[in-house]
Amino acid sequence: MSSMSSMSTVPTVLITGCSSGFGLDAARLFLDRGWRVVATMRTPDLQLLPPSDRLRVLPLDLNDADSIQRCVAEAGPIDALVNNAGIGLLAPLEGISMALAREVFETNVLGTFAMIQAVLPGMRERGQGVIVNVTSSVTLKPLPLLSVYTGSKAAVNAFTESLALELAPFGIRAHVVLPGRAPSTRFGANARPRLEKSTHPAYADFTQRVFAAMSGSAGPVTEASDVSAAIWRAVTDPAAPMRLPAGADAVALSPQSE
Repeated sequence: MSSMSSMSTVPTVLITGCSSGFGLDAARLFLDRGWRVVATMRTPDLQLLPPSDRLRVLPLDLNDADSIQRCVAEAGPIDALVNNAGIGLLAPLEGISMALAREVFETNVLGTFAMIQAVLPGMRERGQGVIVNVTSSVTLKPLPLLSVYTGSKAAVNAFTESLALELAPFGIRAHVVLPGRAPSTRFGANARPRLEKSTHPAYADFTQRVFAAMSGSAGPVTEASDVSAAIWRAVTDPAAPMRLPAGADAVALSPQSE
């Protein structure tokens, strides 16, 4: 896709995980800039976004194949897919059950696979499209208690780079956006129930020290608007790099920061 002008007259973006944080902010940005927006969330809340005839709010469960197919069918032709939905997990590996590790990979990796597979036939048919996968800057620097979560996001980084080569002959681009630490979002609160299932007594003191260091950090952070801006660039700028760090802390970690 060479530019926005080659898309539909009013282009459509489907964004997953719009109930809060990055997804909600990105949906608002695309609406403000004249796009049709399909905002998805597990439990739709029509009060989160301003009323618009260019907005559809649809239910989506990334772990349910039927839910994915229904959502994409209801959305209609999609010019850009933003895979933002995901789940976090902050815990020592030894305390994490295999069921919980599978849940993280099912949602963060295989859910992303499934969404891409669902939209690709239409994009190939039209000879254009953009896929943006939102991952994390934790893949740029090793951090404790994040082994499973980092593994899931690193997998998305790697498969996106390979996927981009497969899709280029069809006029479809693929990118990753790597947000930094975003304390203003609900990411930590949403991850807490999984943390509580993954405690291990041998790591109790270590875990407390890690949490204390995180809460006391005074360095740069990422705002939701940083991530929305990076997503917008990935979707609308044909010259955008494969990886776009989002947020001052993520940019500082990225060897490709510009």
